[in-house]
Amino acid sequence: MDTYEILSKIKSPDDLKQMSYETLEKLCAEIRAKLVETVSANGGHLSPNLGVVELTVMLHKIFNAPKDSIVWDVGHQCYTHKMLTGRYDKINTIRTENGISGFPKRSESSYDDFNAGHSSTSISAAYGIARAKQLCGDDSYTIAVIGDGSFSGGLAFEGMNNAGRYNKNFIVILNDNKMSISHNVGALARYFTRIRLRPGYLRTKQRIDKVLMHTPVVGRPIRKVLVNSKSRFKTLVYKNTLFEDMGFCYYGPVDGHNLHELNNALTAVKKQKEPVLLHVVTTKGKGYHFAENDPKNFHGIGRFDIESGEPLSNTKGFSACFGDVLCRMANKDNKICAITAAMKLGTGLDDFAKGYRERFFDVGIAEEHAVTFGCGLASRGMLPVFAVYSTFLQRTYDQLLHDSATQKLHLVLAIDRAGIVGEDGETHQGVFDVSMLNSIPNVTVFSPCYFEELELSLQSAIYKCDSLVAVRYPRGTEGYRPTDLTSTGINYDIYGNKNAKILIVTYGRLFSEACKALKMLLADGIDVCILKLCKIKPIDSRAVKFALDFNRIYFFEEGILNGGTAQMFWRQLAELDFKGSYKTVAIDDKFIPQATVKSSLKQLSLDSEGMYSVIKADEK
Repeated sequence: MDTYEILSKIKSPDDLKQMSYETLEKLCAEIRAKLVETVSANGGHLSPNLGVVELTVMLHKIFNAPKDSIVWDVGHQCYTHKMLTGRYDKINTIRTENGISGFPKRSESSYDDFNAGHSSTSISAAYGIARAKQLCGDDSYTIAVIGDGSFSGGLAFEGMNNAGRYNKNFIVILNDNKMSISHNVGALARYFTRIRLRPGYLRTKQRIDKVLMHTPVVGRPIRKVLVNSKSRFKTLVYKNTLFEDMGFCYYGPVDGHNLHELNNALTAVKKQKEPVLLHVVTTKGKGYHFAENDPKNFHGIGRFDIESGEPLSNTKGFSACFGDVLCRMANKDNKICAITAAMKLGTGLDDFAKGYRERFFDVGIAEEHAVTFGCGLASRGMLPVFAVYSTFLQRTYDQLLHDSATQKLHLVLAIDRAGIVGEDGETHQGVFDVSMLNSIPNVTVFSPCYFEELELSLQSAIYKCDSLVAVRYPRGTEGYRPTDLTSTGINYDIYGNKNAKILIVTYGRLFSEACKALKMLLADGIDVCILKLCKIKPIDSRAVKFALDFNRIYFFEEGILNGGTAQMFWRQLAELDFKGSYKTVAIDDKFIPQATVKSSLKQLSLDSEGMYSVIKADEK
């Protein structure tokens, strides 16, 4: 029997409409318990979801989704939303292969209005939805829910700037928990703090309005002038906010865990005839003390023990290795700087931030700014290293091209989560960075397989390269390493029988899979050699010439086929008049859905068994 007595009976938001506050409080407690239970088993985003339970419940009680549209920013706050919109019975499958997504997904439910995996998109998307509704004669509400961390992304301000001119049932809810993944930084974070310290703001404004509206003859004209004014006098009287200057009516701050306050605020903003920003203050990790006390580590977490809060796997990965190496290098060179876009912990820079505070820069969720800011540092002789997940690097294409590569400014990209990342699915797979960087001149790219290669690659990137240079490495730890492997250099290595007629070419963690495939093939009497590339742009011409002597070449690549390293390698072989056969196994023009890394590699024939099968099939 399901222990979630109230939650298990909810089939749609309509079931919330007549619930008492007492029942809603019990429901919120059940939701929190279910969140902890589910994420402890599947991994996922815990702290942000625990923080928006009451807000989500009241949104669905007050508004009428899916007619009223709720657009979630990033989407890692949507687990409660999913449970309340007919997916409770599937919540145990979240982030698993063929299960429901950990992010909003339009193909999954009519209640999910817009897919979201990256931050700062909700206001622009919601504004587009609102205007489309208007054009179709639909006067329902459109609500964008955005965190204070996401507000540091420039796209959020672009959306606010445009939407401030719209006056029909458009609401932005600012979920202010003082954090993105790490603690928020910068002027905007300080601004939100000042607003939180002025809880009487709205009451003061309403009192002034009331007085003016009841002042005979002159009151209403004065109010009209004030409301339409941009003068300092208006600021002195109303103490108006940045949001009001952008055309929004500001409400708040409101306690995001108080159902009564949320009910009153949401009911009030529904009545406004102008765009509204409702400022809701919440606690990240609310209700599970481990997450509440350590929201950073419980933001996105793997499987963990509920009683102790301890992760069930604590293997050192590439992120930690990168952080250790960069700290050692920074200790010897005071020109080395580290940059992160609100991902200090995720990219392994926690120790760097503590040890080299003056040279550590968390720019908030602003990847484009991070690149151009880093180029500014480089233009004055510093050695900036921007640590960023592959999926978020995609946002910086113009800055990489225009601000770094064209000027040959020496910016180092430490590209984390390169390749398949697993359960976060399509929006987070790190499979596009190689093709993207291959299209930009003056770029060097390293893709190490082991920790020691990561260190060598960073040394080369910082001290032997100029212009834009990237070192990319996967999520997780090192793979299988043959005991007889000898590293011969940073550009490429050769493993196996050089006199074989079959050559496997690959890079990054797939080399470990290729080594296991080599053993399997040898057991069947098939002799192969492996060419492991570490420097994948530009490809060392000696590596290409080495490949010319083989009859059959197989290139296995954990990335997009079009524009990938396999295509670059083939082009150089063709230019040297290669006569043998060449087969590429890569990701061919598609997105990779959520699954474990192991399962995804298997389905793509990029694991050892897949490599074995591809080569074995050609022996018949």
